[in-house]
Amino acid sequence: REDRSKQININKASLEELMTLPGIGESKADAIIAYREAQGKFQNTEELMNIRGIKEGIYNKIKDLIIVG
Repeated sequence: REDRSKQININKASLEELMTLPGIGESKADAIIAYREAQGKFQNTEELMNIRGIKEGIYNKIKDLIIVG
């Protein structure tokens, strides 16, 4: 079981928090925040793959590190 206290809530995380995720640099972190502002909260973590540059490879690296809330 994952330690939920260490998971990053992608609906609330800051740019700096998002950048601590593997494969997420400043431009992808910016894109996550822009998506969240435009579309509203993420309903599930898979929705991250709607963002340009975030495909299954990156998603699989971070899916256990993130939550929506």
